[in-house]
Amino acid sequence: MTDTDLATAYLADVRARFAAVRHSAERAAAQVDERQFFATLDPESNSIATVMKHMAGNLRSRFTDFLVADGEKPDRDRDREFEVDPADRRETIEGAWTAGWSALESALAALAPSDLLRTVRIRGEPHTVLQALQRQLAHHAMHGGQIVLLAKHWAGASWRTLSIPRGGSAAFNAGMAKKA
Repeated sequence: MTDTDLATAYLADVRARFAAVRHSAERAAAQVDERQFFATLDPESNSIATVMKHMAGNLRSRFTDFLVADGEKPDRDRDREFEVDPADRRETIEGAWTAGWSALESALAALAPSDLLRTVRIRGEPHTVLQALQRQLAHHAMHGGQIVLLAKHWAGASWRTLSIPRGGSAAFNAGMAKKA
């Protein structure tokens, strides 16, 4: 395998991993109602709405003009991402979420294997594109997991699993073995 093959494989995988994080978070959030979307476990906790606002702001900031501008855009107000304004609506937050993911997807689609060792900056700190992508994937996987946890908590008994249901591992593994 050449370096270019490895870089191409990495880019395909990182696109798929980001898509999986988005898909899980969206499927989880779809299982809660408006009240639950904005609910917090305690005064120090974030709601699903807050986590989605933060992820949306982060994605837009980091991936707009990804290769040429600092990933912390001057117009980003990160602190406000953690505040739910009484005027906030689920549709608005979900619209910002979609726009943020679109910025990421556009940036990823534009990357070539030769870009992975280029330098980008986040808050002035240099990162290779590879490092910046890994940093963002870890960040968004963590927050995506928070959305899933909160949605599962709020949905309670009506929760529909996002993966293998409890007690279903043996059947799942047997099905996978048949495909091999």
